[in-house]
Amino acid sequence: MLLGRVSPSDSTVLIQGENGTGKELVARAIHEGSDRRDRKFVVTNCSAFNDNLLDSELFGHKRGAFTGAVADKQGLFEIADAGTFFLDEIGDMSPALQVKVLRVLQEGTFNRVGDTETRMVDVRIIAATNRDLSAMVAAGQFREDLFYRIHVINVTVPALRERREDIPLLIEHFLARHRRTRTKRLAPACSARMLVYPWPGNVRELENEIERLVVLSGDEPMIGAELLSPRIRQWEPSDGDAVDAGPDSLPAAVEALERRMIGAAMRRHRGNKTRAAEELKVSRRNLIRLVQKYELE
Repeated sequence: MLLGRVSPSDSTVLIQGENGTGKELVARAIHEGSDRRDRKFVVTNCSAFNDNLLDSELFGHKRGAFTGAVADKQGLFEIADAGTFFLDEIGDMSPALQVKVLRVLQEGTFNRVGDTETRMVDVRIIAATNRDLSAMVAAGQFREDLFYRIHVINVTVPALRERREDIPLLIEHFLARHRRTRTKRLAPACSARMLVYPWPGNVRELENEIERLVVLSGDEPMIGAELLSPRIRQWEPSDGDAVDAGPDSLPAAVEALERRMIGAAMRRHRGNKTRAAEELKVSRRNLIRLVQKYELE
């Protein structure tokens, strides 16, 4: 609902969350829901370059500006003109570059490295970080004025362990993305292991695991639990994990897992109880009872 309200505007958005939570996916969703959807969506990771390289990457450079600058080069801000620019890991940007980004936000202008000509761009900026920018501002490590410029709208992406109800939907999405020809699905035991695993690497780890399963399963349409990575197949909750588990008893945990698996199967088969029951290896009558019990219709 929040993204639906945010996307049509031109407001700057700050996306916060742990590594791998899907911050770029959220940024793309905002871009696709905006009036700029037919324009470019440009991405750069601010932690992937040193200061000089990032300066040239963002703003471009003039021929002869530095050793190796044999021709004029457009920066990513120019390439993203009229579109959306996603600045990932903005908390890793140096104070000097923070000033230049602030100028783009305030005035829509910048200079290429080594150039005196002022250029103008119309870019919507979406920034992301896994760092606590408020604490960095207090410590003098991040400019306060830039912080408030990018903090117009704040979107926090929870860790995957805090939104387990999304796991079945993400699994289906990644299965469809990585399959070659035949439709694939997870065996119930495989789904069960994936639903209880805490996914410390978040959405990125989940996608990598699904890609691995698709490759290892070959032409088999059903992916069994024996193909899971050992860390997932052998994972067992510790006492410390009980806090995040939600249900505080074994029957409650079983019910929660049952509800998730049935809901996912029903979505996969678009409400067809016969096919869902076949996948879950239960009778159609029992499935109808469970669907009514968990109010899944």
